[in-house]
Amino acid sequence: MIGVVVVTYNSAEVIGRCLDSCTRIPDLRVVVVDNASSDETRKNIRYFPSVVTICNEENRGFAAAVNQGVAALDTPYILLLNPDAELAGGLEALVRRLEQDETAGAVTGRLIGPNGQDQSKFHLRRLPTAATLAFEALGLNRALPWNPVNRRYRRPALVGEVQQPAAAFLLIRRAAWAALGGFDEDFHPIWFEDVDFCKRLGDSGWTIAYEPAAVARHIGGHSASAISWEAQQLFWYGSLLKYAVRHFSTASRSLVCLAVMAACLPRTVAALLLRRSLEPVVVYSKVFQLAGGCLLRRRSDTVSARTVRQQVRRASAAG
Repeated sequence: MIGVVVVTYNSAEVIGRCLDSCTRIPDLRVVVVDNASSDETRKNIRYFPSVVTICNEENRGFAAAVNQGVAALDTPYILLLNPDAELAGGLEALVRRLEQDETAGAVTGRLIGPNGQDQSKFHLRRLPTAATLAFEALGLNRALPWNPVNRRYRRPALVGEVQQPAAAFLLIRRAAWAALGGFDEDFHPIWFEDVDFCKRLGDSGWTIAYEPAAVARHIGGHSASAISWEAQQLFWYGSLLKYAVRHFSTASRSLVCLAVMAACLPRTVAALLLRRSLEPVVVYSKVFQLAGGCLLRRRSDTVSARTVRQQVRRASAAG
């Protein structure tokens, strides 16, 4: 009934515990899609013979890998699970919520840290507005966490429907997945593909439920830690801009682009002091160019988002 999709990238340290928690549950079908790991990830997966493994010879990105994994399953429900997460109980409660509510396209549970406490970094959020992303880019949500934009974004009431759960532990109805065409692979290689999916779910009339009886233990940030600092900046800002292009009006998109451009100078200065190299100058120059390209473009949303993706890849390769 449930198929699990786990995407790995240099996840050797954590994948064993993740798969052990999955294979202990009867009738759970597990597919791992490995995005060209260079460590012992694939070797460690082989200790679990019941797990189907898809080995990519290049890093196809998170969205494309998830789509591969879902395509390899025929189950009515698909659980997206991060490699640094372990199932801790209540999986049947997630299924029950989808069975009881035909309008729910997905349902999520609680994520707890290694200490057993709820992970504040991965709390359920509302979908980001243009103001949210502008404040994120400018660092205002980190510097002034009590500001009303950040409070509304990061502290939604856990009653009824939710808008943006983390894809680290998310059960999706296949019918909803098929209706939306899965994750948008234009968000490459990482970040905002799950936010985009949740936005499209809501726009299509599906809801997302929260079931606290289901729990997963989650480290958080494991795969991202394997990405260089330069690539993290380019990928995060590139995906943020793509989200703005896809889902915001021209005025709102412009606000986000201008905020990213304005943030480049202070972020460059801060990174120069911290890293003691000229690398931040190069990195944030590329980010500035990405935002400027989005701001000046006047074509359709789809073309604009594709262009951002190409710019990120070129900037990353040039760096």
